[in-house]
Amino acid sequence: MSRREDYEQQTEALLEPIVEELGFELVDVEYVKEGGTWYLRAYIDKPGGIAVDDCEAVSRRFSDILDEKDYIEDSYIFEVSSPGLGRPLKKEKDFKRNLGEEVEIRTYRAIDRQKEFVGILKSYDENTVTITYEDETEQTFDRKEIALIRQALDF
Repeated sequence: MSRREDYEQQTEALLEPIVEELGFELVDVEYVKEGGTWYLRAYIDKPGGIAVDDCEAVSRRFSDILDEKDYIEDSYIFEVSSPGLGRPLKKEKDFKRNLGEEVEIRTYRAIDRQKEFVGILKSYDENTVTITYEDETEQTFDRKEIALIRQALDF
């Protein structure tokens, strides 16, 4: 396990009880470097959406724990935010919630000269994801081929 993955897992384990106690869902945790600065980001959600006050409440509660546990070696910025509209599907609950919904899949390599696919999420398991197109045809993707899968955005 990489250092980044370890930090994300520790953060998720410590943060989950706080987020649940406040009545939110912990959607994702990421530890990334952008422009020379490390960021520890927690994405939270609730029915009806997340407000700035919700993010602030989680941030205040968790900042003390971060200071106490001090498990991240680098200097970093901690942020709490909403996952946004086009959030990726990563966990079992994300896939379950989006069954029957339109999703966008981006693959690492072209499949039939195409890297982007949009269809209805029909099924999934630990190794594959199957979508159905408008013409009722199906396509199954190996999860290893998928760079990103998220809710499709219609504007």
